[in-house]
Amino acid sequence: MLYSLFELNHAALAPMRAAADFGQLYFRNPLNPLSHTPLGKNFAAAFEVVERVTRRYDKPEFGITQIERDGEGIGISQCTVWQRPFCNLLHFKKLQPADTADQPRLLIVAPMSGHHATLLRGTVRTMLHDHDVYITDWIDARNVPVGMGSFDLDDYIDYVINILHVLGPNTHVMAVCQPSVPVLAAAALMSERKDPCTPASLTLMGGPIDTRRNPTVVNTLAEERGIDWFGRNVIHRVPFPNPGVMRNVYPGFMQLTGFMTMNLDRHMDAHKELFVHLVEGDGDSAEKHKDFYDEYLSVMDLTAEFFLQTVDAVFVEHHLPRGTMRHRGMDVNLSAITCGLMTVEGELDDISGVGQTEAAHDLCPSVPKKRRQHYMQKSVGHYGVFNGSKFRREIAPRITTFIKSCNA
Repeated sequence: MLYSLFELNHAALAPMRAAADFGQLYFRNPLNPLSHTPLGKNFAAAFEVVERVTRRYDKPEFGITQIERDGEGIGISQCTVWQRPFCNLLHFKKLQPADTADQPRLLIVAPMSGHHATLLRGTVRTMLHDHDVYITDWIDARNVPVGMGSFDLDDYIDYVINILHVLGPNTHVMAVCQPSVPVLAAAALMSERKDPCTPASLTLMGGPIDTRRNPTVVNTLAEERGIDWFGRNVIHRVPFPNPGVMRNVYPGFMQLTGFMTMNLDRHMDAHKELFVHLVEGDGDSAEKHKDFYDEYLSVMDLTAEFFLQTVDAVFVEHHLPRGTMRHRGMDVNLSAITCGLMTVEGELDDISGVGQTEAAHDLCPSVPKKRRQHYMQKSVGHYGVFNGSKFRREIAPRITTFIKSCNA
């Protein structure tokens, strides 16, 4: 019912959104004398802000067509190399491969937590300089017909294992936030059976390996409410005319609302600043705001079974750190993991608290000391762990060095 009401409200706002769009075009038209006046600039800015806050943000494109390396432009071609109902595997292929043929193969496992994989656009662009990059591009559950089946945490682990088989031996894996748990589980299962495609190294970034350590508001909420509360209050059916009509999902707009509420003052201030930048004609600042929120406000639905199983296993019962996690009847034995293991955390992370990702080192005692590393980046929050200037300058070079050491 709530999902249908959300769709109805969006449709009801369409006339106002169209009027706001027309208004900003009218007051920005250079042939309109008012466009050159303070009044006209204020009206244009106000109309644009109204249009943006009532818009539905579709999934963005990665849009990575070139990178700069050693002062030279290298063309990038994006292609899909593996497909399943709930995920595409994308490869960012360099068009001048002569001097990049020996670069380590890197699988970036994007989070399935409400935002699209394009949230890691900056991560991909940075890692492309020294790696052959692939990324999981998860599919919005509201676009997957019910007839295509279900998708839960066990399926997620299966997808990771299947992708590693497609990519072959000597693949390095970077798991950003949520996938840290299923990626670690997949590596354990593959290590246990001595699978030749077991990852050469694992890099876990801001992931909830053990949320009992330094719990955040998100962790505490999940543990206090329990799985039954989430099942009753946040799971809804996809309404018509979406392709996934009647599928039970955790709607992306609900998760987005929760995250924005946590920092509501910051988001309101950001939109006030956008208005000022638009009035002043500060195009660079306005574009930075638009680029961020075009991505941040673009959300996807999660299947109910995946969301509820993840909440229960990771945030309520803590199966992985307690050693009770199972996958399709098999124990997940983390002591079987011997590949390289690096963990990265942000000092100001309010999603995965400090120590939660580092816990992986205690849970994987068989990893040789020389093949393990932990790094905490000062003065960054959750987003800064995998994106931004500090990621490019401080974190990414350390990951590249670690991966190279695991290749030696």
